[in-house]
Amino acid sequence: MSKILKSDKNDSRKKKNFRVGITLLVLFAIAIVTYVLFEKSGHWLVQNDEFEHAKWVVVLDGQTPDLERSDFTAELLKEGKVDSVLILGRRTFRDRSNSEFYAEDFMKLGNFDGKAIFLVPHNDPSTISEAYSVIPWLKKHNADTVLLITGAASTYRVKRIFQKLSGNSPVYLTMDIQHVTYNPKCWYSNRESRKDWLRGWAALFASYFDLFNADTLEAADSSYYKPIRSYDEYKREEISNVNLQKLLPKIEDKIKDKSEKESAKEAQTAPSKETAKEPSKEKPVEKSTNDSKATKETKKDQKKEPAKGKSGSPKK
Repeated sequence: MSKILKSDKNDSRKKKNFRVGITLLVLFAIAIVTYVLFEKSGHWLVQNDEFEHAKWVVVLDGQTPDLERSDFTAELLKEGKVDSVLILGRRTFRDRSNSEFYAEDFMKLGNFDGKAIFLVPHNDPSTISEAYSVIPWLKKHNADTVLLITGAASTYRVKRIFQKLSGNSPVYLTMDIQHVTYNPKCWYSNRESRKDWLRGWAALFASYFDLFNADTLEAADSSYYKPIRSYDEYKREEISNVNLQKLLPKIEDKIKDKSEKESAKEAQTAPSKETAKEPSKEKPVEKSTNDSKATKETKKDQKKEPAKGKSGSPKK
């Protein structure tokens, strides 16, 4: 009996040890998975391509007030790595868009050719809508290689969207602009990085659903909100659209204000001048009037005297 009890105890201990071992293995596997998710999932959202030169670069909308995407693109343009720039911006007012503000600031970053900078005003709520706006125009202009500038956490998703909707051409590239809002190495240590990580994964899963059975776009499938135009064309349109009738009342008001100010100054300075000039003016005026009267009387007397002499001589 004692031997049977001992064997049962040993079997129960072995089973317990086995269960403990399995639980430890499961916990270790969970730890590895969580480590991979926390450490590597930040890198999975980033697609950083290396390139030497790209003819076109598309600056997607959504940059922060620092305009980090514009600054990054301006440096590439200065280095000669890109030739032409498309700047996207959503409509902010009735007839204005962020692309105009972005382009005006972009031109201050260097001596760039206004014919190579293009404005893309749109009213698209998502990256897929932006792709529908830009891809037909790029195909119409026979673009071969296009660099897409967006947030680091959106690079993999954006590249996949454009490739899916474009088909075989053009070839799209993306880069990590290394902005402070997202760090793929330690995204969990920063609040903004955690938000970008969560939005990036949510948007990536949603893009798979949105692109399901999506057709490729061609040059004729143009759907942008306004015509894409160069910066030079934009400035010419801005000058030609100046409404002079609206400016005339403002100019008239300015003229009135200036005249009123000048009249007020003259009114203030006039009394002081008059008081200073009164004593010097009165005396010479009296003298001049008296002198003029005396000269007139002498002239009259001179005329009368010879007349009397002539008339008196015949009477004698």
